[in-house]
Amino acid sequence: MKLPSPKFSADGNAQFEFINKRAIGFLKKGEPVISVDTKKKENVGNFKNPGQEYRPKKNARRVEGHDFSDKTAAPYGVYDMAKNEGFVNVGQNYDTSEFAVNSIRKWWRLVGRAQYPEAKELLITADGGGSNGYRCKQWKYELQRFANDSGLSVSVCHFPPGTSKWNKIEHRLFSHISLNWRGVPLVDYETIVKLIGETKTAKGLKVRCRLDKKRYQKGIEITDDELESIHLKKHNFHGEWNYTIKPNM
Repeated sequence: MKLPSPKFSADGNAQFEFINKRAIGFLKKGEPVISVDTKKKENVGNFKNPGQEYRPKKNARRVEGHDFSDKTAAPYGVYDMAKNEGFVNVGQNYDTSEFAVNSIRKWWRLVGRAQYPEAKELLITADGGGSNGYRCKQWKYELQRFANDSGLSVSVCHFPPGTSKWNKIEHRLFSHISLNWRGVPLVDYETIVKLIGETKTAKGLKVRCRLDKKRYQKGIEITDDELESIHLKKHNFHGEWNYTIKPNM
């Protein structure tokens, strides 16, 4: 794994090595390893989309002269490192921790469970902030619910703050989605789902995409009792970034 610049902290470099070692260990055991994140939120409508699209001469697309919209799309991605496959859950309102974990749950139910029928553990690599941030109580509470539902022991390794571009989902999935839909107005949710699902690469990347119709609520407070229910064990090295949540049996 290529490391950040020498200006990066020693602990940050060590975290990269820790993530790499954990991922290799899981893959050798045949256990799933996924990289997750939310792609940049997009306005939905007939608006200009950066990039160039090949069109017949004198047949350029006509788009709105503004980019104000009451509809947005939040694509939450799950990239399977072993299979080189992506799963994207397109949300229609808020990018919350409940939405993030529900996207992982949908991946597991629709894809992961069939591909890893003997799995007992799952490793998630995620950014340090956002809806899957290491400081977010709701993220950990929702992961506990997922662990209980799936029976999986869920390990999480967060990238240090400011290093999200090294998360594999960024250059192995999201960059290819952006290339695939460049220049095409994202006029509606059906178009977004179709364009994401059509994303492929010469190296065999396959992507499955679905529209999440659930409405998520911002600002949900996690109670003390709910926090107590989280069966979380911190790892010895930077336990705030690296931890495992086991099912409550």
